[in-house]
Amino acid sequence: MNDAKRSYRTSVKSEDREDVRRLVERTGFFSAEEVLIAVELVDESLTKGDESGYFFLLVDEDKHLVGYACFGLIPGTLHSFDLYWIVVDPSLQRRGIGRSLLEAAEREMLRRKAKRIYVDTSSRPQYEPTRRFYKACGYREEAFLPDFYAPGDGKIIFVKSF
Repeated sequence: MNDAKRSYRTSVKSEDREDVRRLVERTGFFSAEEVLIAVELVDESLTKGDESGYFFLLVDEDKHLVGYACFGLIPGTLHSFDLYWIVVDPSLQRRGIGRSLLEAAEREMLRRKAKRIYVDTSSRPQYEPTRRFYKACGYREEAFLPDFYAPGDGKIIFVKSF
């Protein structure tokens, strides 16, 4: 962690809109439409709170947002949660922030009665490190949907059961 002071919070602040946008854009993984979706989820949480169904865990280091996770109960299920987003500032990756963020998000989902957590990701080669990360964190590949996002870009669904 170096000398940086790392803290976690579950409450979204209005300034998180632009910080989330910046983080998601900086990864280089997401389209402009996906960036807008990430910001829309922040807006939903700011406007509706828990009623939005989107819950956040945000990581600050020295009072700057360096990562976040967004998750929620899958509508129509009793105990299945989706991890919609997990993003860490690319300049700070490989320092354990992502793993600790995922573990903290899992604890929060478990507190909310999660029994299974699902994560979707792309099958593009760019996402290979992401897939390795999920596997290293105890997720298993549950399904592959070819050409889901675009021709040659399938959807891989990972799951972790508790």
